[in-house]
Amino acid sequence: MQHMVYRVEPPVIVEREYDNDAILHFSLQDALPEGHTFALNITLGTFSYLSASDGIPHLKGQQQFTRGEMSMLLPLLESYPYYCPYEVLYASFYNNDTSEEVVAQSRLHLQKALDNGVWDQEMRPVRTLLSRTRFKTRALGIDILSILETGYILRFLPSLRPQKKTKSTI
Repeated sequence: MQHMVYRVEPPVIVEREYDNDAILHFSLQDALPEGHTFALNITLGTFSYLSASDGIPHLKGQQQFTRGEMSMLLPLLESYPYYCPYEVLYASFYNNDTSEEVVAQSRLHLQKALDNGVWDQEMRPVRTLLSRTRFKTRALGIDILSILETGYILRFLPSLRPQKKTKSTI
């Protein structure tokens, strides 16, 4: 017979505080070619891949994200080049806050879920949103990879990697 365990504490939803017209820029620690950057418009939920040549900006790609998808994308971008732990993504999704206190509470909550055998059910909404977010970021040359029992990490697809200049021999 199956043992049913239900969520004891409902999630608390809290809004992150940003300027109404906040646009966050991510160079991703020199992972992009020179003059390239990503811009995330918090208000509109647009994530743009921009480049500049001769001082003229060019839009290389853009995707629209829902609030939930942005709650997954933002901690991943902020964590780059390191992985983003499950509890940070969980805190961002349910609380829209990744402060140390909220992440610690999420860590405890997920540990209880693991002890009770319901970790998969707790993480299912997060994994679903990550899947939708991954689909959109791949169009911009970024993949979201799972690290077993740890979290997720951003990786660039080969098409975005800066090409190393090699000396040709004559």
